[in-house]
Amino acid sequence: MKTEKNKTFNSELYFSADQKLVKDRERTRRLLCSYNDTHKIDYERRTAWLKEIFGSMGKSIYIESNFYCDYGYNIHVGENFYANFGCTILDAGQVTIGKNCMMGPGVYIYTNNALINPEGHITEINCTKSVTIGDNVWIGRKAIIKPGVTIGDNVVIGSETVVTADVPANVVIAGNPAKVIKRLE
Repeated sequence: MKTEKNKTFNSELYFSADQKLVKDRERTRRLLCSYNDTHKIDYERRTAWLKEIFGSMGKSIYIESNFYCDYGYNIHVGENFYANFGCTILDAGQVTIGKNCMMGPGVYIYTNNALINPEGHITEINCTKSVTIGDNVWIGRKAIIKPGVTIGDNVVIGSETVVTADVPANVVIAGNPAKVIKRLE
């Protein structure tokens, strides 16, 4: 029998108030409190906290406080990653971020897919869609990455862009919803 946690990995409907998931979120919130309260130049301790929180991560990772996520273990980050102040990754589903990714302040990444049926909100039934971000991606301030999106390699995402659909490699995108505004050589 599938657990509620397993259902999130397969983009199946799951019960978000499941006690195991609640305990996982509580654990992550405790770890995030410690991370966000650790002095900004205590790199060793901050890296150790991130290793406790994330599913996997490369070397040379730095996230400014305050950082927020749901579970953490669904986040997989490659080498040379930086996220500026106020990054939020709602990771009920998988979030995979490649190497050399940089995020401006206030970036939001969502994996929970809103259900249209009001009954789903009342019963705490949810669905996730994974987000994948390629290598060498720059995400501008206050950009929003919606559930189910895949972003190719070598992409620049303008400030306050809302990414609602897959993005090909080697482009600059901007707007709400995001549109390709330039191809990169």
